[in-house]
Amino acid sequence: MKAYGLKKCSTCQKALDFLAQKKVKVVFTDHSETPPTKAQVAGWSKALGGWEKMINRAGYTWRGLPKAETEGLTEDGAVALAVRFPSLIRRPLIEHADGSVTVGFADKVKKMF
Repeated sequence: MKAYGLKKCSTCQKALDFLAQKKVKVVFTDHSETPPTKAQVAGWSKALGGWEKMINRAGYTWRGLPKAETEGLTEDGAVALAVRFPSLIRRPLIEHADGSVTVGFADKVKKMF
């Protein structure tokens, strides 16, 4: 299983600790060290059912963007924005062994383990 996020993100840290306790093998990639590619971001967005589920619109990065960049956002535009600003991607983003993708670490995701 692969997980993506920021190593300083408290939600990512909690998720990785939880998965370690469950003895789930995870390869973690920090977006600040290895930014995602356009193909990765587009694939995640598709797997999640659209950019709206992938982009964190409540975070500092989103709120700091000019309205011209966020208004009327299309799928392609959201993917390009997430490639430019990986911190927009909800964390942690997890690629499961079956090919599915989840974002965040709410109880419904924890129950998968």
